[in-house]
Amino acid sequence: MPSLILGPLLRHVDETSATVWVETDRPCRVEVLGATADTFHVAGHHYALVIIEGLQPASSSPYEVLLDETLVWPETRSTYPQSRIRTLGHGNPINLVFGSCRWARPATADADHNLPPDALDTYAARMARDPQDTWPDALLLLGDQVYADETTQHTQTYLRQRRDVEQPPYTEIADFEEYTHLYLESWTDPDIRWLMSTIPTSMIFDDHDVRDDWNTSHIWREQMQATGWWQQRIEGALMSYWIYQQLGNLAPSDLAADDLFAAVQAAEDGEALLRAFAKEADAEADGAKSTRWSYRRDFGRVRLLVVDTRCGRILADDHRSMLSDNEFDWIEEQTRADFDHLLIGSSLPWLMAHALHDIEAWNEHMCTKYDGRLVGRWSEKFRQGADLEHWSSFGESFRRLAQMLAAIGSGDGSPATICVLSGDVHHAYVAEALYPDQPRSRIFQLTCSPVHNMVPGFMKIGFRLGWSRAARLITRRWTKLFRVPPVPMDWVKRDGPYFDNQLATLTLAGRAASMRLERTELGPDGPRLSRASDVVLAP
Repeated sequence: MPSLILGPLLRHVDETSATVWVETDRPCRVEVLGATADTFHVAGHHYALVIIEGLQPASSSPYEVLLDETLVWPETRSTYPQSRIRTLGHGNPINLVFGSCRWARPATADADHNLPPDALDTYAARMARDPQDTWPDALLLLGDQVYADETTQHTQTYLRQRRDVEQPPYTEIADFEEYTHLYLESWTDPDIRWLMSTIPTSMIFDDHDVRDDWNTSHIWREQMQATGWWQQRIEGALMSYWIYQQLGNLAPSDLAADDLFAAVQAAEDGEALLRAFAKEADAEADGAKSTRWSYRRDFGRVRLLVVDTRCGRILADDHRSMLSDNEFDWIEEQTRADFDHLLIGSSLPWLMAHALHDIEAWNEHMCTKYDGRLVGRWSEKFRQGADLEHWSSFGESFRRLAQMLAAIGSGDGSPATICVLSGDVHHAYVAEALYPDQPRSRIFQLTCSPVHNMVPGFMKIGFRLGWSRAARLITRRWTKLFRVPPVPMDWVKRDGPYFDNQLATLTLAGRAASMRLERTELGPDGPRLSRASDVVLAP
């Protein structure tokens, strides 16, 4: 009798359709609300993505999962509310929860990390007690869903049973099979499993899903490619990402047009197909990548564009860009529509503390100007050692995005707000962009991180200093001294920084917008979420 290994995960949901993802222990037929899908096979693992169509707008449909006509979900004696699909079209405010950086699940997190409570776990437990009409419309996970380079003792025990961890890549993840274990470790948490079966979830990777500083520079790529283990690692990372994260990001119409999805479903074993795809997706040719991981989601009159700021970077041939020209063109195409709010999901913040921005921009300038010389080599070591690889360190791309957002916000029918949603930096804040010729739209950077991790004390001091006026005066003079190209606008911090395990909820009602930040704490009855701040973005 087949059984569930992972899932069900409720992924893409719109007014009339939904997708549900599962991993099973053997080949079978999966059924959800009368829709069926046969599992596909990749390297000994079995998956299915069930596409459910013909749903009613603004409906709420409890569902079960059957494998070969045997009920496997909900689990026997489950104490959670029944999983359900809640379609859009209700006309109520849109509530989007977002965050990033979840290091393991609480049951396998090492005790010596002394982590605060997991914000996503805590949110799930609270949501299970709340009425369903208070549940959010979607969850956006902005990177580092798994940590392939910082593994738990639980995972390291598994790795020691597979291979010699005294040899590279040591206790880091080495290949596709080990990635499947990593997702199993993270997504079998009971609270998370129920949450992800009930709230539509969108995802994008960041560096720790692959390795710290992934695609920081062309030199970094050359260093990794010179090792004997990197190729297996990057292929396993992108193969598993396509299966566990990317497929569920796509709408049914996108899936129907996806030749790779069709080929993998039809193959006896899709491993070779996916391995070739991953190898090509990682490579750069003629200033472009073969794969676009970015995607679009619409929530009524709210448009969300989730952009790939990791794998899609262009770094070779003396050109350095966060996104390719094709990717920037795709963003522009998606914004030629009438909507009330535009959301740009970028795992990496666009607007950071001013002093940190200046340091990254100066470092990029030094790496480029003195490339190949001693100063350039020192600058590259500083870039990799200090993680100087955000939008600030891709100056041309930073300025291009700034000008693009200003143009969108200045045109006829401009949205009320343009919000860049990000994580990565292990603190939360709100910053607003200020232009010499201010657009009609208010343009914000909304950053929320981590979900389950921590920030060392010295880094908290650094982030706070980075926002200080004194530090900014110093770094601005420093960049002028070295003639670092200036940016076309300024920005001001409206809230934060906050250093906790935390989640943000963006509420969009007509042309109004606000964000609530909640952080975890230990109460008398266990972990709970407390309100850290409320920020009005548009009245």
